[in-house]
Amino acid sequence: MATRQSVEEFLQRCEDVIRFAKEQYTEAQKQEHYNLTEYTNAQQMLEQTVNDLAHLALSCNAQQREQLHRMRLQLEQLQNEMILLDR
Repeated sequence: MATRQSVEEFLQRCEDVIRFAKEQYTEAQKQEHYNLTEYTNAQQMLEQTVNDLAHLALSCNAQQREQLHRMRLQLEQLQNEMILLDR
């Protein structure tokens, strides 16, 4: 069973990844091809975070799984936006 603290720390990590990815998305909209490496890194971080979330969800209670599910939706939405912007 995942501890409350481990879930909270993971959710904070998710928010950090989202913040970084949104920054890269905004920069990509402005600069087109100039920050391709950082943009790709942000996409990889999102994918890894989604994978880690799925793994963590296996050892959570129902309330924690609901929190993780909402976070997964945010992560996947941003992934989709970045793919659509991807050149």
